[in-house]
Amino acid sequence: MKDIENNSDIQLLVDEFYKKVNEDELLSPIFNEIAQVNWKDHLPKMYKFWSKLLLGENEYQGSPFDKHIQLPIGENHFNRWIQLFLETLDAHFAGSKATEARLKAQSIANIFNFKMKTIQASGYIR
Repeated sequence: MKDIENNSDIQLLVDEFYKKVNEDELLSPIFNEIAQVNWKDHLPKMYKFWSKLLLGENEYQGSPFDKHIQLPIGENHFNRWIQLFLETLDAHFAGSKATEARLKAQSIANIFNFKMKTIQASGYIR
């Protein structure tokens, strides 16, 4: 298997991952029914997000956590998200960038989960 080397690789990773999300009985309703994600807009943002994290490109602008605050998600959702992401990553890539993607995805899931727990425990919702 090859490593993540360019934007085409990022696009493959993102597209294959979100195919799994859209077929998942836990995550699909969050993305499609509750958040009502516009996939035509969301996927290019995710390409830019992961290209920034893994390839050092600077096209992504945004604060990804803010979009999650209002969603009814918890640890089980983050666990499933990371499971699907890592399955997708491992099915297509191996190497130092793939390892970096693994570590960054796990960190994102852990940070988002911690922040959501903190917000939910405080009763603060924007």
